[in-house]
Amino acid sequence: MGSLLLAVIYLIFVSLGLPDSLLGSGWPRMQVSFGVPSSYAGYVSMTITGMTIVSALFSPKIISKVHTKWIVIVSIFMTVLGLLGFSFSKEYWMLFLIAIPYGLGAGAIDASVNHYVANHYSGSAMSFLHCFYGVGAVISPYIMSLALRKAGWEEGYRWTAFLQIAILMICIISLPLWGKTERTEDVEEINDSAGIRESIKLPGVVLTLIAFFSYCSGEATCGVWTPSYFAGTGYQLSDERIASFGSLIFGGLMLGRFISGFVSNKLGDKRMIRAGIAVELVGIAMVMLQSSHYVIAAIGFVVIGTGMGPVYPSIQHMAPINFGKRYSASVIGLQMSAAYVGSTFMPLLFGILQQKIGITIMPVYLLIFAVMNIVLLELAYMKLRT
Repeated sequence: MGSLLLAVIYLIFVSLGLPDSLLGSGWPRMQVSFGVPSSYAGYVSMTITGMTIVSALFSPKIISKVHTKWIVIVSIFMTVLGLLGFSFSKEYWMLFLIAIPYGLGAGAIDASVNHYVANHYSGSAMSFLHCFYGVGAVISPYIMSLALRKAGWEEGYRWTAFLQIAILMICIISLPLWGKTERTEDVEEINDSAGIRESIKLPGVVLTLIAFFSYCSGEATCGVWTPSYFAGTGYQLSDERIASFGSLIFGGLMLGRFISGFVSNKLGDKRMIRAGIAVELVGIAMVMLQSSHYVIAAIGFVVIGTGMGPVYPSIQHMAPINFGKRYSASVIGLQMSAAYVGSTFMPLLFGILQQKIGITIMPVYLLIFAVMNIVLLELAYMKLRT
């Protein structure tokens, strides 16, 4: 039963990834439809992730009072509402209202399932979990690309919502699996979890939070702006091809996490992070080449995603080990909040910068956050050893 439940958890993370790459893939066409500047994608992204921060901050209390299975059901239902709402939006301002349930659903499910897996499964399982997030994030740009070719961007959101509904039905059917597992959990340990104020004072926590902020700043910027990068660098590509390039970073993430799923138990979380960031830097260098052919840049974004792949799950998996199970729920909630702050504001900041300077600054922007990520994590390791 434990293996069957893990399969359902992997499917849940497919559903978590599905909405995340739709905005970036559809925005070049959505921008024209709404009649707004290209930088306005950042405001919508900021609203979605802002709501995610709120739900992530409340996740420790929610986890201690509500079974993970019910958090999952409600969260997926809220993302379905968000996707359908986007598909029926006729004015730009409507996106901001619909972004509220869209973002709240993502934060609750992300923090609760990450906490569950970090405390009950190996680092390999955590890597595979986030690999399946990449599966969802890779699928949706192709859904959007097909929708742009056959109908319109609205159908891209609608078709993705239908896929989410199918996953929701599977999760409802699988509810008895969660019941059998949760009866064996140490309920007292969950109820005795430390609060956020207590957890943030632990050595190394703040540095880890800023590192997580840096990582997600880079990942979210790629997720929102990669299609726009190819639209704005003179490669003369079709709208459908540009939309499909929203999958590049997520395809890399999926590949990186798939590989780390096989080797993370052997190498350990710290080595996986160091190797991943080294690969990410290679990908950034490829995009910096500014080749006359778009293929080099496309491969570069895949390499960036591959390098990023192990970083997120490895940091999450280390939380119970570095800070103890009593603090893990709060630390993971804080990490998710820091991550979403980066995801909220840094794509927006990039949108403003690229409008003033040009989209070609993207690899430099990514380089800054990659360096911040590794430096801060190394400083956190030093704090934890003292």
